[in-house]
Amino acid sequence: MPPERPAQPGSAARPVVRVERGLRNEDTDRLAEEVPVAMHFDGAPFAVMMTTPADLEDFARGFALTEGRVASMLEIEDIDVREALEGIVVDVRTRGRRHGDEEPRDKQPSVRELPGRSGCGICGSRELEDVVRHPPPVAAGPVVTPDAIQRALDALRSRQPVNAATGAVHAAAWALTDGTIVEVREDVGRHNALDKLIGAMLLARIDPRDGFLVITSRASYEMVTKAAVAGMTMVVAISAPTALAVHLAADCGVTLLGFARPGRFNIYSRPERIA
Repeated sequence: MPPERPAQPGSAARPVVRVERGLRNEDTDRLAEEVPVAMHFDGAPFAVMMTTPADLEDFARGFALTEGRVASMLEIEDIDVREALEGIVVDVRTRGRRHGDEEPRDKQPSVRELPGRSGCGICGSRELEDVVRHPPPVAAGPVVTPDAIQRALDALRSRQPVNAATGAVHAAAWALTDGTIVEVREDVGRHNALDKLIGAMLLARIDPRDGFLVITSRASYEMVTKAAVAGMTMVVAISAPTALAVHLAADCGVTLLGFARPGRFNIYSRPERIA
């Protein structure tokens, strides 16, 4: 049996029987981890997300912002990550609240009743207005060349260690206007990867108006929504967009690119930002 590959955070080793050309071979494979992460705000439960258990503090920051629980990172006082029997609990402490403080029932935050599965960004939302949100218009944003987009796509291939080990996770990356990638986050859920990236950018004080987002998934409307809430002006998706994502991008001023592959891409909204 070949030596086991080094462990990669967010992946787990499992035995596997490989069958090729009629021959069976016992081996060890690395699979992406997917665990329930209970998101609490000031001690109160809000949602349970199926998430790759890596970069959870980044996830908490991004999730808090894109879900409207905070307006900026300045409102986050502390993030507590602890393991529980059934999964992981992440409690985001916000300024002005103490543990144990209670709000009047009509002031309490809407709590998701169902878990957010790894492939779904809005599972558990109770009302239609909680799902289809229209963020305010984004800033003017930079003009980006096709060469910069290609440079970012090329660089991203070597910046996905969990996917290289498992072949089962998405990535969200932030590139500067020249195509240099400065941050990458991975997760089994495309929206979780984006929340992790946004959280990392908040911590590093990276300006979301000075660069563009690259995602390895399709551009669904919740991806465009989260990007717009974070102030990103351009989304480059390797896969297809949805019709609602295109409508939302045009409405809030986001340049949306789909089917971004070597030497080509489609522009679905706000083409003036592509040189």
